[in-house]
Amino acid sequence: MTMDSGSRPSSEKEAPVTDKALSVAVRPDGIAVVTFDVPGATMNTLRADFVAEFTRVVGEIAHNPDVRAAVLISGKRDSFIAGADIDMLEAIETAADAEAMVRRGHHAVAGLAKLDKPLVAAVHGPALGGGFEVALACNGRVLSDSPKTVLGLPEVQLGLLPGLSGLQRLAALTSLQVALDYGLTGKNMRPRQAKSLGVADDVVPAPILLEVAVELAKKLAAGERPKRRRKSRLSPEGLTKLALEDNPLGRSLLFKKAREAFRKKTGGHYPAPEHIVDLLERYAADGLEASQEQEAQSFATLVTSDVSKNLRSIFFATTALKKDNGVDDASVEPRDVKKVAVLGAGLMGAGIAYVSIDKGYQVRMKDRDQAAVGRGIGYVAGILDERVKRRRLERPGRAERMGRLSTTVDYRGMEDADLVIEAVFEDLALKQRVLREVEEACGADVIFASNTSSIPIAKIAEASSRPENVVGMHYFSPVHKMPLLEVIRTAKTADEVVATAVRVGKKQGKTVIVVNDGVGFYTSRALGPYMNEASYLLTEGVAVETIDRALTSFGWPVGPLTLVDEVGIDVAAHVGPIMLEAFGDRLLPPPTIERLVADGRKGRKNERGFYRYGGDEKRKKGKSGKEVDVTVYSVLGLEVPNADKPPVPMEEIRERCNLQFVNEAFHCFGEGILRSPRDGDIGAIFGLGFPPFLGGPFRYVDAQGPARVLERIERYEDRFGARWTPAPALVDLARHGRKSYG
Repeated sequence: MTMDSGSRPSSEKEAPVTDKALSVAVRPDGIAVVTFDVPGATMNTLRADFVAEFTRVVGEIAHNPDVRAAVLISGKRDSFIAGADIDMLEAIETAADAEAMVRRGHHAVAGLAKLDKPLVAAVHGPALGGGFEVALACNGRVLSDSPKTVLGLPEVQLGLLPGLSGLQRLAALTSLQVALDYGLTGKNMRPRQAKSLGVADDVVPAPILLEVAVELAKKLAAGERPKRRRKSRLSPEGLTKLALEDNPLGRSLLFKKAREAFRKKTGGHYPAPEHIVDLLERYAADGLEASQEQEAQSFATLVTSDVSKNLRSIFFATTALKKDNGVDDASVEPRDVKKVAVLGAGLMGAGIAYVSIDKGYQVRMKDRDQAAVGRGIGYVAGILDERVKRRRLERPGRAERMGRLSTTVDYRGMEDADLVIEAVFEDLALKQRVLREVEEACGADVIFASNTSSIPIAKIAEASSRPENVVGMHYFSPVHKMPLLEVIRTAKTADEVVATAVRVGKKQGKTVIVVNDGVGFYTSRALGPYMNEASYLLTEGVAVETIDRALTSFGWPVGPLTLVDEVGIDVAAHVGPIMLEAFGDRLLPPPTIERLVADGRKGRKNERGFYRYGGDEKRKKGKSGKEVDVTVYSVLGLEVPNADKPPVPMEEIRERCNLQFVNEAFHCFGEGILRSPRDGDIGAIFGLGFPPFLGGPFRYVDAQGPARVLERIERYEDRFGARWTPAPALVDLARHGRKSYG
């Protein structure tokens, strides 16, 4: 019988409608269909108070002589179980409470695993975290082939480990290596991959999901063993497992290498990976039950830690932003956008074109000549080809996306564009000219968005006859990888235009913050003093690599001088005077950038900056090709410093750069550039790489104490003068004993 994944045949004995999340309906063939459907929720999540329900259902199945097997399925249209209810975690007050909660969860899930009748999970939609763990506790798993179906253990991204023994059960089904991989990264597992690994017994179209799961349950009840893919002991995978997992010395090496890898990546700032490896090592040595005691203790330690609290705050903030239309009036409706035009086919323009066609928009991309357009097409095609190569996209999908992209060297084909995004060179006169051309070539309601990183949108809009339709959409490079979009509104930008830009950004897969107009907006402006301070440290005799190492050890993904090379020394030189004109001596940089530009250094783009880059050939050999260019010191009129004996302590290097960033974030908040501390934290983390474990600059100040942070800034103001002027908003918090978040 063909049916929707959440439907039942009419001949089943229907369970009465209740307010319970779990209901049981027994089919005439003896298969109990257990439906998980949290009342009033759009997606299923696990809550502590469901333990009794799971226990009840297990008892019903076990004691009903008419039931020979069961299938667990979701009552939601496109969701299995999306994980634990995060609000439940926020309610935990003590480690003892957390341990008790995990043990109750162990008991409930153990009931599924130890049920004396086969239980099959029929999974359509996300099965993440606790949802995946529930599926792993079943005797079999059938997945829909829908792109919406995805498995994973993402707890590490919240500073946690899985608490329902999912790591151990995944290791038992596959291998310790697989469990380490998915546990330490939190990455997703797609249906075909699950089948290949032996996690899924079958992958089928959603309409027949239930019936295939029922058939599997019948076979298991009849004593048939699941025919999962099992690697031969003589295959490369089998030999690796034999060498690394099936003997104590090999396991010791496996866990040692795992620790080395994540410690190098996290710098010791994130405790969850350590607990994950410890847990799997305990499981490998002593078995499931012994490891569960450690699991409960580790979960309790992590869930009450500051790191997890900060990472969860980021989760809550991004969830709230998904529901935010970007304006104070929640009733404002965005305009409908079907076609997007992109001006500029460079890395930014082509990146914007890619994220647009990838999410279903028709895109018309323009540049000055066919050669430039061709390079843009090649860039987009290259991203799609890489996805195909990694099996993240099928070839028909690639062709479909490329079919949504058309190009031009003039404005033909843009007449019906709903939104035009310019990504031309950072020059006010040029941006004003293309704005006038767009208004002449396109419809009266066309929205013009500038991708500028520093020029005030109001200045660009001075050239417009319809300034209410002008907005900023500041993307970050590379566009297809960087998650943030900064939408900038002027005093004249219409609310519906802001809401439209926000909706387009969300559809493109971005986390979107809305800021008010001003030089540098929020992200570029906060970054300016941070990078300036690094340059001042350089003039004080601190080595390039020492400055960068100090900040990466603090938790930044790259150091500030590496970042200057990545952004482009020429770009920094162009933005610097704009910032100086707007903010005066507080953003006065040392003369380093001007001297580097005069020496022809642009950073990575011409492989000459603070670092020297070895080019493609060196990178092909697996080497970064990056090393400090010692000639940079002579260009700056400096002696070559001793990187191992800096004249400024490492702690001061870290503190000076970070406090400059934090102080400027508070300047932005006090001046009304930011709508909220939440947006400031999200913008800093997702756009600039501020260490996530600290929760963002505003949560960092709250944790340190505003008075203590202010005292440190004032100490540097006494030493260095105007560039350390404290932000009035920070002074106000410190003086009144308040915090950013209430």
